[in-house]
Amino acid sequence: AYTALHRLGHAHSFECWLPDAAGRWHLAGGLYGVQIGSVFYGESMFARRADASKIAFACAVPFLARCGIRLIDCQQDTAHLARFGSQLMPFEAFRAQLGEWNEVALAREIGRGVAAENEAA
Repeated sequence: AYTALHRLGHAHSFECWLPDAAGRWHLAGGLYGVQIGSVFYGESMFARRADASKIAFACAVPFLARCGIRLIDCQQDTAHLARFGSQLMPFEAFRAQLGEWNEVALAREIGRGVAAENEAA
């Protein structure tokens, strides 16, 4: 299902890659989710190296904001997510926002390419 969503331009991943001593790149961690309208639904974060998923999220937040994402559904309330302004939202308010923001188009596509440089820096 995620492959089909990716082909449609709705499933996205944000990843951190690190080179080994031989210069081969290895996936260190990241996150993936689904975008509908101007909402990004974070599905899962993963890490093979300590804090790699947190770094990927730290880079994803400003990038998604520049694309026009108005709401990131983090699914969890953590101190790390709070650093980026996450707030608990009553379910009825969340549902009302989804009704509006799922219909709002992005200012620019999130895209499918690889960002070699950290645009958040």
